[in-house]
Amino acid sequence: MKRLAIYHLETLLWIARLGTFRAAADRLNTTQPAISARVKEIEEQLGVSLFQREGRNMVLTARGRALVADFEPLWAGFERALFKASDFGGATGIVRIGTGEIAAASCLPAFVCGVERDLPGVTLEIELDLTARMLQQLLAGTSDMVFLAGPVASPGVRTTPLGAIDLVWAASRATVEAGGFKRPTPVWSIPEHSPIHGIMTESLARHGIVPPVVRTCNNVRALVDIVVQGSGAALLPESMIRAELASGALVPILPSPRRQLRFEAAIRSTERDPLILELFRRVQGLKIG
Repeated sequence: MKRLAIYHLETLLWIARLGTFRAAADRLNTTQPAISARVKEIEEQLGVSLFQREGRNMVLTARGRALVADFEPLWAGFERALFKASDFGGATGIVRIGTGEIAAASCLPAFVCGVERDLPGVTLEIELDLTARMLQQLLAGTSDMVFLAGPVASPGVRTTPLGAIDLVWAASRATVEAGGFKRPTPVWSIPEHSPIHGIMTESLARHGIVPPVVRTCNNVRALVDIVVQGSGAALLPESMIRAELASGALVPILPSPRRQLRFEAAIRSTERDPLILELFRRVQGLKIG
């Protein structure tokens, strides 16, 4: 009978974290049959069933949950000891990061460069998305850390602030010279589940403006290009339109909102992986804007 090795228990932990054999296989750079074989070897060695089928999913049994709960802190301590011995220089693995477009254009490049320089064995997989979906993916375990617009209020999440940026009501010079909001002017925005949309709605109400319709685009860069072409006005991140404001391609059409757009980095509150915790420590020195 094959004895248990560290990779068996690592496999069990990732299945528990990610919820499926396939997700664990992707995370560990192996195949789903290999994951299934490892689980079978663990069960044969221990003489207990660790998973049971519920519909199309495999879920941990009571024995399986107990084993994961007992082993997880031991695994974290084992990895932490190895990483500390090498000052994390020997760390390896794939870290999945979710980020919004604004953070990706601001503080994320410096973070990536630092990781590549100091942790060459770590591979970052970065995916751009909107705040609501990123938070769902973090809580589901399909992302390890996310950069998102805050504040985030969730008992399952631990955050650190990254700073805030100003938002500017902008339109093309032709739109403003034609009367701006004194005549029917299309309003463009990031979709409703973005914090920018909420600030936009508050700002329009404060100025007594009721647009007949709010058109949406989930890409800030595309939104900037639309407004530059004279297709309406939008509340845009100042950090992403500095060049257009300086050149006159965009001009302010309303006073800027009082509220800034705040950003945070977030991990799961139950996160114990020492590599993820080290990366989270590193982002605390980043500043957006």
